[in-house]
Amino acid sequence: MNTIERAKIEDVELCNEILNDGRKFQQAQGFVQWTEEYPNIDTIYQDIKDGIGYVIKIDGKIAGYLCIGFSGEPAYAHIKGAWSVEQDYAVVHRMAFSKEFVGIGLADTAFGLIEKVCLDRKVPYIRINTGLPNKRMQHVLEKNGFHKCGVIVFQGGEKIAYDKLL
Repeated sequence: MNTIERAKIEDVELCNEILNDGRKFQQAQGFVQWTEEYPNIDTIYQDIKDGIGYVIKIDGKIAGYLCIGFSGEPAYAHIKGAWSVEQDYAVVHRMAFSKEFVGIGLADTAFGLIEKVCLDRKVPYIRINTGLPNKRMQHVLEKNGFHKCGVIVFQGGEKIAYDKLL
């Protein structure tokens, strides 16, 4: 069974390992989107403290980590392009999966679970971004119904902005 739930303080070390797996995966794909400085273990602690850190579990085992925020993203106020709509939205950041679960379609599963969280909170709109060289994530987003809206600057670099109405 696949589930999504809020990350707990006792999950921090494992979530950090998962982000490190994601960082290594990016490097193996030939690009650096996440540096050693971001995201880091302090980012995870803050996500958990803010109630926006989530874990994806497969049969009770943590397989992924991500952030789902509902308070907006300041970087999204300035887009070269245009969002599909102007309304309250969820923002997804820092999605990564344990190397043990790579290659099983977990990103598709994760987006289904993320959409459920959003609909349960009555927020039927998601915004997300990814790095220009991150072709794999761009493919996953488009396959899951996200639309390319333009370019934003996030964490000091240009990123492709996507959104989806649920």
